[in-house]
Amino acid sequence: MSAIPTIAEAGRLIAAKKLSPVELAKAQLDRIRRLDPQLDAFLMVTEERALADAKAAEARQASGALRGPLDGIPIAHKDIYNTAGIRTTAHSKLLETNVPAKDARTVAKWAEAGTVMLGKLSTHEFAFGGPSFDLPWPPARNPWNREHFTAGSSSGTGAAVAAGMILGGTGSDTGGSIRGPAAFCGIAGIKPTYGLCSRVGILPLAWSLDHAGPMAWTAEDCALLLQAMAGHDPEDPASVDRPVPDFTAELGKGVKGLRIGVVRHFFETDNPASDTTRAGIDAAVDFFRKEGAEVREVTLSPMLDYFAVGWLIMVTEAFAVHGPWLRERFNDYSEMLRDRVILSAMVTGPDIIQATRRRRVLCHEMADAMADLDILVSAAAPAEAPRIDNVPKWSGIEKPSFTMPFNVTGFPAITVCTGFGAGGLPVAMQLAGKPFSEQTVFRAAHAYETAMPWRAKRPAMAS
Repeated sequence: MSAIPTIAEAGRLIAAKKLSPVELAKAQLDRIRRLDPQLDAFLMVTEERALADAKAAEARQASGALRGPLDGIPIAHKDIYNTAGIRTTAHSKLLETNVPAKDARTVAKWAEAGTVMLGKLSTHEFAFGGPSFDLPWPPARNPWNREHFTAGSSSGTGAAVAAGMILGGTGSDTGGSIRGPAAFCGIAGIKPTYGLCSRVGILPLAWSLDHAGPMAWTAEDCALLLQAMAGHDPEDPASVDRPVPDFTAELGKGVKGLRIGVVRHFFETDNPASDTTRAGIDAAVDFFRKEGAEVREVTLSPMLDYFAVGWLIMVTEAFAVHGPWLRERFNDYSEMLRDRVILSAMVTGPDIIQATRRRRVLCHEMADAMADLDILVSAAAPAEAPRIDNVPKWSGIEKPSFTMPFNVTGFPAITVCTGFGAGGLPVAMQLAGKPFSEQTVFRAAHAYETAMPWRAKRPAMAS
């Protein structure tokens, strides 16, 4: 198999008995053997498990009992997702030999859908500290240029999808950890509405900001993956008990009639994006307008307000998770993580109260701004990926993040590629929607992707 299929394409071929799940899995495992030594996207390759999963899928294919569009699809999991009997490390020395007894709920749901698990993927330590070079495993590299950063913390998933080693994978997003790597690696990644996907069995970073979601080559593939990932879980106190819609139902409907707001001050004033990033967004907005969408500019509070609230809550909730270990095993953490988390020592009780209070105001503000809108458009990252050896320890707080506003509010947001910058690396935009409007978010993202040439171009190493 020469070309790398999307999940949608592979699913159709498997259903038509034109593609063997076993041959697909073997092709992906061979690609991992060839490419991953240059990328370090995998912390562990589970070849035996992958072939067993693929053989089971092929048996269902032969008997006409396929479980759906993900049956036989090769995936891998970010290494903060617990996998029964398979090491789960959070990319940290502290969990170097940790082997969970149970799957994370979303891992189990994907397995029930028939996915083929190829392994566990690199992350920033405990989904926060990175890129770190003082851990048992190196950080993942960007397939478009391995000297460049993947963003984090779902770094391995971003790299593995972009390089075609997997067709899709899990990510988590507390301040942008799905959408950041999707932007830098030129793929699609969605942070769903807060509470849509269970986080049971996923190692936490900050409970009130953590989201679980999928990453893949296209928005359509993310919709297929989210379909098997979403759903109520009474063991997750944030989980929402509501029916799961068909996330692919609006794909192909175009954007005519959608009401789209552009938060231009986010990427022109609050954190000025690169010329190519802004040009990509402008071209996308022009496309939406020409295709019949109503487009207008929207003004929210400065992005720094959203970011300050999100960062303060994130670092204090992270200390609540890691405080006991930090007191006992401080030097076993990477320098990046421990220095970032101990910032919480400077946070007072009144600070947290004020941040929580301000968060509520910002949530109401965004809801009011979207009352007569379907989509908000902004940047996903300020520019192309920087060099991996030139990421400052405090890079995450030097300028406000484009992704954090939607963690603070819990609104769904997807990153999609809008072209390539002067250095040849991807640039991206972010599309956000109202709570539980993932169908509409996918509709807009899919309409843009299928009209543009970007999905036809893979990193040179993956072609």
